[in-house]
Amino acid sequence: MANPIGGDLAAPFRFDYDPAALRYGPGSTASLGDELAAHGCDRALVVCGSTVGETPAVMDPVRDGLGDSLAGTFAETTPQKRLGTAYDALDAFRAADADCLVAVGGGSSLDVAKIAGVLAATDRDPDAVGRTLVDTGTLPVPDAGLPPVVAVPTTLAGADLSSVAGVTAAPDTCPVDEPVSGGVGDPGLMPAAVCYDPELVATTPRTVLAASAMNGFDKGVETLYAANATPVTDATASRGLELLTEGLLAYGDGTEEPWVYRALTQGIMLVQYGISRADGTTLSLIHAFGHGLTRTYAVQQGAAHAVVAPHALSYLFERVDGRRDLLADALGVGDADDPAAAVVDRVAAVASALSLPTRLRDVDGPDRDAFPAVADAVLADSFMANAPPGLDPSTDDLEGVLRAAW
Repeated sequence: MANPIGGDLAAPFRFDYDPAALRYGPGSTASLGDELAAHGCDRALVVCGSTVGETPAVMDPVRDGLGDSLAGTFAETTPQKRLGTAYDALDAFRAADADCLVAVGGGSSLDVAKIAGVLAATDRDPDAVGRTLVDTGTLPVPDAGLPPVVAVPTTLAGADLSSVAGVTAAPDTCPVDEPVSGGVGDPGLMPAAVCYDPELVATTPRTVLAASAMNGFDKGVETLYAANATPVTDATASRGLELLTEGLLAYGDGTEEPWVYRALTQGIMLVQYGISRADGTTLSLIHAFGHGLTRTYAVQQGAAHAVVAPHALSYLFERVDGRRDLLADALGVGDADDPAAAVVDRVAAVASALSLPTRLRDVDGPDRDAFPAVADAVLADSFMANAPPGLDPSTDDLEGVLRAAW
């Protein structure tokens, strides 16, 4: 008998995932104190950027939710995710006699909090830590002693359910001889809990939220065509993309009703579920382009994704199936005669609705003569290992994507 449900059924797989405890709901920040108690903590250092730290609509609910558990606030994180900043946060952590960290805001604050936690559990002097980062591009994570991290996201970049953290260092902020960027990955870096409160997400300025949204949206897109996709991540990413697509198109039209922020918050939570596992991640081609475009250029990650995603998908669909039918269904265009073209158009429509740039020439990125170097970086990116089966890109192919995006 033919398969009555259509599509390919999964090959054998192993899904090993240890996520954070998830709290969702309007006003759920009020439960932060209860969440800390559930993890055996009672003195929290809040880690955030200066803008978030000066925004009462965010900080007042966080302070109220923590109550007597609030031990102090470190409001000095920056998008650069400096190792020196993490050391400053470590000083604040120790001065407050804290036993956990609550990261409020975007991915930068969460990454700094994670690195500060690693440093708190590391018995090494800063010079040695800096040399390790320069020499290896990463930092060792101790087997024990990591303080719990609770995340309270206010953006849609999707850095919350993750066991990795980015980190950079520069001679003017840390004991290193040269600028360096890298990443740290370990199952111990998964937050103990994430509090998804759509009322806090609604406080984020529209330009900031829109720029972050494309990065998170593409996590769902890539999860469906990744080589290591599973039925579990198919289900969560598909529903997450459905919610994000509806919410982002409405948000782009200026709709400010509560359902929009609830859809966006639930959607970003779902597309992240299961994508950051001990055995790897489902991030792939688009995120590799994002890394290639942002590691040496000032272009913002979400803008890079908005520019390159439609062209990367067009290239992918020219070479492989890329599970286009599943993607089309998730994006609400499953009845299209040409599902691949409909997916590309839908992704471009989301970027356009968010008023994000659509051409590489319009962002602070590489000139055309730098495309070979960017293509080399994209091809060498670790996320390329998750490209769909049958996709075997060359640097010439990847330069072609950049030219199409120009």
